Amino acid sequence: MDENTAELLEKIRQQFDFDPYPRIPLDRSPKNESKLLSIHNLVTPYYLRNKKIINGKDKIILDAGCGTGYKSLVLAEANPGAKIVGIDLSEESLKIARQRLIHHGFDNAEFYHLSISDLLSLGLEFDYINCDELLYLFPEPAVALKAMKSVLKPEGIIRSNLHSALQRFNFFRAQEVFRMMRLMDNNPEDMEIDIALDIMKALKNNTDLKLKTWSASYEGEEKREKVLMNYLFQGDKGYRISDLFSALRTAGLEFISMVNWREWDLLSLFQEPDNLPVFLSMTLPEISLEERLTLFELLHPIHRLLDFWCGHPEQAKLFVPIAEWTKMDWQKATIDLPPQLKTPAVKEQMMKSTTQLYPLAISQYFPATGEQFFLDSTIVAFLLPLVESPQSMGYLVQRGQKLRPVNPVTLEETPQEETFELLIQALTRLEEDGYVLVEGNPLRGQNT
Repeated sequence: MDENTAELLEKIRQQFDFDPYPRIPLDRSPKNESKLLSIHNLVTPYYLRNKKIINGKDKIILDAGCGTGYKSLVLAEANPGAKIVGIDLSEESLKIARQRLIHHGFDNAEFYHLSISDLLSLGLEFDYINCDELLYLFPEPAVALKAMKSVLKPEGIIRSNLHSALQRFNFFRAQEVFRMMRLMDNNPEDMEIDIALDIMKALKNNTDLKLKTWSASYEGEEKREKVLMNYLFQGDKGYRISDLFSALRTAGLEFISMVNWREWDLLSLFQEPDNLPVFLSMTLPEISLEERLTLFELLHPIHRLLDFWCGHPEQAKLFVPIAEWTKMDWQKATIDLPPQLKTPAVKEQMMKSTTQLYPLAISQYFPATGEQFFLDSTIVAFLLPLVESPQSMGYLVQRGQKLRPVNPVTLEETPQEETFELLIQALTRLEEDGYVLVEGNPLRGQNT
């Protein structure tokens, strides 16, 4: 590690010792924060890569840069039975993290005062590594990615993110202003925070920088955290999609997906996705995923984080898209729900939808889904057993026969084939948007 990098890391350590982050009350629980849980379960990225349903029990998860441990708690709640290991440079933050996990009943979590570059000293390999809001602080993100790759199991997955250079551009301008004023020469503390606030408040409201970065929250109870993490953030840096893919190539890692992939759909930016200008309709199908994400970033840079999943190269298993499945494939299928739908609160809503015959807004439990998606109460009733455990397609068809024994229009007995087709249509649509997980015949997928 060179002298400049060591000096920067020391400044970052001092900043988080001064103001441990995030400042979330110890007793706050994420149990019912379904959108947050969905981002932190390892089931989703494993399924996106391989169309396989896995169990988080006995998996080992690293929270790299765990801070005060709220995301460590989220990881523990989102992956029942997994072992959580957290590392951080700030001992003051780690003290809170240890208290937090014990307070919520996770007494087997381990926390270490350690940098990412020293991960090998733990002597552990991980099934999943969560490196949230940290990678952009490294002078070379690829170096940190390589360090995480060295302790990642062959089929393991890393989730990390970089600050967007385009979306966060105005905060980088603000940081440059305060760097010129020497407020960031050393670790900014209360005096520097007050000076920065006084300067921003003194600006006219229509001054461009104030217009694009200022909010009333900077004067509220969380002002210290807000100012430090935006105006006076040591080591903060922005990146582009091209930088992300370049870092992955340098580190020898393979891109899997954006974490909020639903909000990176390039076609969603067009008024008529099915009626594009001729040039676009001819060229878009031919471009790479990296180019599609770059185009989205240039056209609509709304994401503060370039939040992504990656893993070792050539670990993705071949599979047949379910849109191409035969009826025989469906007969062998296993159906499951994403972990965030397997909570008492969601089960209660599903039961109410079933008994009171009203549609369920299933999209409310997922981040970045765009338009609301409502599920018919009949389909909700089909899926209700999945809250407890995965089920075979055969079981769901039998359940459907009991739920709809007669055709509501003709009053004739519902043929099993009709129930089967109804389920296929519903599950195909739901799987496409990630609302259900469908695992088919693995041998057929591997031989394709």
